Amino acid sequence: MPSTRSAALIAAIAAVVLLLTSSANESSAAQSPSADSVQALRKQADKAKNELSKATKAWEARKKQLTASEDKLKSTLADLGTANAELNKIREPLAQLAANAYKQPGVMGVPALIGGNDPDRALAAATDLTMLTNDQKSLIDKAGRLQNQREQLAASAQELQSNNAVEEAKLQQEMNALKARAARLTAQLTAALKKLDPTTRLQLTCQKSLVAEARKFPNGLIPARYLCPLPQPGRQLRADAALAFYQLNNAYKQHFGTQMCLTDSYRPLAEQQRIYADRPGMAAVPGHSNHGWGTAVDLCGGVQSQGSAQFNWLQANSKKYEFFHPAWAYSSPFEPWHWEYTKENTPDSSD
Repeated sequence: MPSTRSAALIAAIAAVVLLLTSSANESSAAQSPSADSVQALRKQADKAKNELSKATKAWEARKKQLTASEDKLKSTLADLGTANAELNKIREPLAQLAANAYKQPGVMGVPALIGGNDPDRALAAATDLTMLTNDQKSLIDKAGRLQNQREQLAASAQELQSNNAVEEAKLQQEMNALKARAARLTAQLTAALKKLDPTTRLQLTCQKSLVAEARKFPNGLIPARYLCPLPQPGRQLRADAALAFYQLNNAYKQHFGTQMCLTDSYRPLAEQQRIYADRPGMAAVPGHSNHGWGTAVDLCGGVQSQGSAQFNWLQANSKKYEFFHPAWAYSSPFEPWHWEYTKENTPDSSD
């Protein structure tokens, strides 16, 4: 029976081992995020990018409104400036005329102006003076109205500029915050994706929403950004076909201990034209190949031999993962290596 001291020593060692094991597990968990946590992080990052996009559009719309308002204000103030300048030209001689009438009454004064002792001349002069006086009053009234309008516009301009400055600052702060958040989440997502195993990473980065965009392009002319990479470098499929292939590949790997071998997947139109020219009658007419839709693969690693273990396994299990070996590939021409994504999702059934 161990002594009390030995029992205490054993307990201490056990505690240390337990602590080290727990720390290792925590460290491993921290270094290897789950697919669900990465998917949640992706959603947050996408949401942040969408919010930033909306804020950017709001900012651009606000800038357009501001530019239009400032242009209108500048135009109005320019018109007022022109009107005031013209008014000043007219007001100055009228003011001088009035001043001279009182400073020199014998020559340029009111008596001389209204014609002296000649009644007819006096009447004509009085009429002219009345017109001048009325014109002067009208101009003065107009000047007053313009001045009031100018003061109102100046006040409006000051308020507009102040409000615009506040609004711009607010929008800028919101955009800066959204940019920082989007950048932070994107960095976290990138770091988390790097820690995942390659297959899981491919599944999370391949978005099924790409399918709709890929369908907009002609056969063999789908841009790479609308296709998803496969585990084998350089190979791609349309997003829905790629997601199904990832699962098929995982099942294959669990059974045979190795990933599926590919010799072809999505095939650009130029490549299809070359193959058709080299093998007339043995390849689909360019523009009609399922390879060009990104929904077909050519396999190797034993699958290319009908009756092999790999071929038989695929024949028995591929439909679980939405892939099948088309009937024509058994005889016309005989292509045991050619497998396609389900007929419901492919426009054609040809190589």
